[in-house]
Amino acid sequence: MPKRTFKIFRFNPETDSKPSYKTYDVECEGWWTVLDALNEIKWFVDGTVTYRRSCRHGICGSCAMMINGKNDLACELQIKTLKGTITVDPLPGFEIYRDLAVNMDPFYAALKRVKPWLINNDPYPSKERIQSPEEFKLMGDSIACILCAACTSSCPSFWSDEQYLGPAALLKAYRYTFDTRDKGLGDRIDALDNKHGLWRCHKITNCYHACPKHLNPTEQISKLQRRIIEEKM
Repeated sequence: MPKRTFKIFRFNPETDSKPSYKTYDVECEGWWTVLDALNEIKWFVDGTVTYRRSCRHGICGSCAMMINGKNDLACELQIKTLKGTITVDPLPGFEIYRDLAVNMDPFYAALKRVKPWLINNDPYPSKERIQSPEEFKLMGDSIACILCAACTSSCPSFWSDEQYLGPAALLKAYRYTFDTRDKGLGDRIDALDNKHGLWRCHKITNCYHACPKHLNPTEQISKLQRRIIEEKM
């Protein structure tokens, strides 16, 4: 098996005065992902290495981290696609709990502010609320977001404004606002229509390039901005 070198960010705020990196040489199978290598290190070399992971199938978003300077999912990124030493850092812009695990509370708090659920106070129909294929397409690929935070932590506006909703929350707002069964835009508009919401996005497209699911939050944020303007006219 080929041996690969991993340079992993290490920081325990309870014992360390500042972060550092520790290097590990790992014999890797050709089919391994970065998460497989991290598991090998934690299980057989250094049990103190801390990171999040769960489904291992690119669905839960738990293992999002910065790998060779780019946010990605460790469970999807194949080691064979990476050259030289593989440097692994926590997602930027978040408080570090320990090593590669960060405090996601601000991310989820921002998500909660946009009310990412179906809002419709009409009387319940006798059957499900029908939605045509054409209506379903209005939501685009926003339904595929797994809330890994790779997009939000890549956003300079998020780095500079702790109150900014961030692209992931705005993408979820888009998903429900453009759901023809939803009537909750009025409930979301205060969170969206302010300097910490839609108008903080400067279309840098970092979120698009960081998304491991190849979604385009920038495009859909633009559509949501137009929808808000139309709502106010």
